[in-house]
Amino acid sequence: MGIKAVIRNPKGEILLLQINPKENKVTADWHGKLYWDIPGGRIRRGDTVEDTLKREIAEETGIKNIKKITPFEMVLANIRVPAGNDTVGLILSSYLCEVENEQKIKISEEHIQAEWFSPKEAAKLLEFKYPKEFIQKISDLTFRPMI
Repeated sequence: MGIKAVIRNPKGEILLLQINPKENKVTADWHGKLYWDIPGGRIRRGDTVEDTLKREIAEETGIKNIKKITPFEMVLANIRVPAGNDTVGLILSSYLCEVENEQKIKISEEHIQAEWFSPKEAAKLLEFKYPKEFIQKISDLTFRPMI
């Protein structure tokens, strides 16, 4: 199971990261296609969901100040991952992570660029990896002031 962060800034934009094709060895059926994704990773033994989200967000974006974390959606990714001689679907648990301001993004070697998009733009760019229900939920996100 993977954990993903839908990072939203005060303008209501969603942060997407473009996958580095040279570093992406996880997916079996992506065929070298450049695609956009949201930050995330696997939960380590003994870590909480919040620990994992904060670690993965910091590693992949350099963002260290998350204002609020809220459960968002659990989905089966469109991309399949290698498992021995076969491939399997990857279940992704996602969380809406609110940031106070547009912090400078420092991407890891896993990605080649980062950019903020409107929810509708982000949804369109995430269609490659995520099912329609998740895409619709991203597209429907509206700006709500942080409490």
